Amino acid sequence: MPELPDVLLYIESLKPRILNQTLQRLRLASPFVVRSVTPPIAAIHNRNVRAVSRLGKQIVLRFDSDLFLIVHLMIAGRFQWKEPGARIPGKLGLAALDFPSGTLLLTEAGSKKRASLHLVEGERALGAFDRGALEVLDSSSEEFRAVLIRENHTLKRALTDPRLFSGIGNAYSDEILHRARLSPMKLTSKLSQEETARLQAAAKSTLTEWIERLRTETGAGFPSKVTAFRPEMAVHGRYGEACPDCGSPVQRIVYAENECNYCATCQTEGRLLADRALSRLLKQDWPRSLDEWELHIESRK
Repeated sequence: MPELPDVLLYIESLKPRILNQTLQRLRLASPFVVRSVTPPIAAIHNRNVRAVSRLGKQIVLRFDSDLFLIVHLMIAGRFQWKEPGARIPGKLGLAALDFPSGTLLLTEAGSKKRASLHLVEGERALGAFDRGALEVLDSSSEEFRAVLIRENHTLKRALTDPRLFSGIGNAYSDEILHRARLSPMKLTSKLSQEETARLQAAAKSTLTEWIERLRTETGAGFPSKVTAFRPEMAVHGRYGEACPDCGSPVQRIVYAENECNYCATCQTEGRLLADRALSRLLKQDWPRSLDEWELHIESRK
């Protein structure tokens, strides 16, 4: 799922292309992508884009007459910027927004179509999509700690809760926790003041560095490689590979459709966190330390 750095890059790339431009029409390849009924989607045809902004991981286009188009890319939704009147791709295409300067395509890979468009009228209607989460980059230490300990969750869950922290998902939460040297399974109620400060500093520096990295990578172009898996990441998506800081193999916890990646040496004092998918199969044979994990791997060769 595109997270804060990617969503910001989309917004920064869209502004010079569509701000104060007239949307000639919105073409739909899949009517199911539109999740609202009133006003009708045709209400924004031939209206100007007055602002492009962000609500969490959602991208908001503001049109004349206080109309707001809210785009949630979910896991596999992506934008493409093409020549005016570009064809909507057959398998991946969901919609096309036609402007005089070009066409903004909304695509989504995979069979589960979760990306969505909502068209609402007025600030009050838009407010229903605002979960009131904290913007980490603008937060004070007091604000950050207050949100963090509001509910007692694991750090992984707290960082990825869209009601608590804005724009952080599975990928960057892994990177933040690795930089903070904190276990993803540590409870927020157990965090010391020093650990909280370390976590906030790691969140700000990780997000800022990735925003700048993606800006440099994109330049004046349009983001075309939006992915949660990047080779420069320390732990996310790098299960079994060497931690760049200590060389230990990156570990994972599998849950639902996601996985959490971490370094046992850097984050959990060498202890392995049970991988639910494997521990169910291995019962009591799941290793508890890196040494046992290495023996487990060797025994399976």
